[in-house]
Amino acid sequence: MTDLRHYDVIVSPAITEKSTMASEVNQVVFNVAKKASKPEIKAAVEALFGVKVMAVNTLVRKGKAKRFRGTVGRQSDVKKAIVTLAEGQSIDVATGL
Repeated sequence: MTDLRHYDVIVSPAITEKSTMASEVNQVVFNVAKKASKPEIKAAVEALFGVKVMAVNTLVRKGKAKRFRGTVGRQSDVKKAIVTLAEGQSIDVATGL
């Protein structure tokens, strides 16, 4: 994959209370493209951050129905990847790329 494709796979880091707790056990959570596969996510994280990835787990959070001024809308589905890093490796998602 080219470097530009890596930026298309990883959309953004997921900064939540749960992902902060996961960082204590060498895991980082990213929002990724809906069509991204586990090998693509692994290659993108290794290329962009220069770390060794041990495992990638993915999940799709379904969008909710929301109301805004009486009009019913729908949030988009979001695919997340929980990336487990090798021992001694770390990614500081607060600083950016």
